[in-house]
Amino acid sequence: MLALPSILLSLDVTLLHLAVPHLGAALAPSSTEMLWIIDIYAFMIAGFLVTAGTLGDRIGRRRLLLSGGFAFGVASVLAAYANSPEMLIAARALLGVAGATLMPSTLALISNMFQDAKQRGTAIGIWAASFSVGIALGPVVGGLMLEVFWWGSVFLLAVPVMVLLLVTGPVLLPEYKDENAGRIDLASVVLSLLAILPVVYGVKEIAKHGPQAGSVVAIVVGVVFGHVFSRRQLRLDDPMLDLSLFRSRAFSVALGVMLFAAVAMGGIYLFVTQYLQMVADLSPLRAGLWLLPAAGLLITSSMLAPIAARRIRPGNVTAIGLILSAIGYVVLTQADPGDHGLAYVLVGFGFIYTGIGPVMGLSVSLIVGSAPPEKAGAASALQQTSSDFGLAVGIAALGSLGTAIYRNDVAGNLPADTPAAVAEASRDTLARALDATADLPGSTADGIITPAREAFASGLNGVALVGAVLLTAMTVLALTMLRHVPPTGAAARKGPADGSPAEATAPAAGQEAPAAAL
Repeated sequence: MLALPSILLSLDVTLLHLAVPHLGAALAPSSTEMLWIIDIYAFMIAGFLVTAGTLGDRIGRRRLLLSGGFAFGVASVLAAYANSPEMLIAARALLGVAGATLMPSTLALISNMFQDAKQRGTAIGIWAASFSVGIALGPVVGGLMLEVFWWGSVFLLAVPVMVLLLVTGPVLLPEYKDENAGRIDLASVVLSLLAILPVVYGVKEIAKHGPQAGSVVAIVVGVVFGHVFSRRQLRLDDPMLDLSLFRSRAFSVALGVMLFAAVAMGGIYLFVTQYLQMVADLSPLRAGLWLLPAAGLLITSSMLAPIAARRIRPGNVTAIGLILSAIGYVVLTQADPGDHGLAYVLVGFGFIYTGIGPVMGLSVSLIVGSAPPEKAGAASALQQTSSDFGLAVGIAALGSLGTAIYRNDVAGNLPADTPAAVAEASRDTLARALDATADLPGSTADGIITPAREAFASGLNGVALVGAVLLTAMTVLALTMLRHVPPTGAAARKGPADGSPAEATAPAAGQEAPAAAL
């Protein structure tokens, strides 16, 4: 049951990326609007996760989960029938706010339902693997729907999932909340939003246009409000965010690893899905089927990681995953529009997904396991904030980097006789280039599409290179800073080491929940 929201949210990401070419043709968004459509969802989640996680600790995690599920279903319908880029951006923003309530609730419930370290690690591994299931199903299901229906149909997949959650959740899921928590501090809620959202906006604008006065001021404003927010939390008897969580080295380092791994993933997934459809010229369904082997590797590695961490230190298992993913990014730097380009993309993406499974599962386990049970909602919110903020920054920063490389390359390689309107469209995005050349004679169209596809491959190569550097740096961090965390089996036998996941106290009477609830 707790896996349903995870599957849904990962479905939402993969489905949208596959739908980008169709959405672009139907709504004709500009490149800036397209980036907002893709990443506003993750940005809004990042902004509201801390508030949602703390709210769940106070009003009840099941109540928050079910309320968010209902709102997510409604917002999905609005997105499906959007008739303009602005309406779709607004609907995606609402989806983000609703989505912010789902993940902290599920992880916090897992933390309460599974008190034993081994069982909790396995449960979190299943939870992380559910993302993989959504990623595996998304391309295939989305491809089928895009073959038959319009682009908006991909959003309607959320509706039956949310209906199932709303019907079965009250029966299968127990309720948990922190009975000693104080009231929500509204000033802290406002300060958290004023801290996160300006920084998100500033990073996005710098990624698109370079450092400018407005974007730099936005980041400074966010940092200032972040400082005020932190000072207020230290003074409150019942803080919205318990900053003492960061005293755990495992907690802090795992958050950092999750953040930068998500940055790399957010940038590359957008380019890979577009490469398959617009460079390799595959249909959405065929593109989804080609991604299935990588998704299968992700599911397998997500499930095996908690088992390996019982015998090998989690930091070492995480580092192995990061190395595998870094190898994948290096392979992607060799992709081109030629005969072997598709092979490079598929092999590289397979390595990335194989390595990211252990990173996801073990980082989540370290983050949630390091927090006391009554703070599980806040810890889960910070974990998801790190992940979603990283994905959003990856899409914005690396997506903009790849777009800049594309525009620079294509501008100097278009034929001199290219019609002005077609040249302008081609310099914007590859999707617009394909659309603008659809009615041109074959030889003329090929002369424009070929350099556009080569430029897109160059953008993919540049994003992959940055991803390889990021994950190599995270490998060093994991090996040096998580070396003290013992295998989970050892932790269960001997008790937690300093900074390692704490052994939770036994649940109160009547609080035990069956593992089948997952």
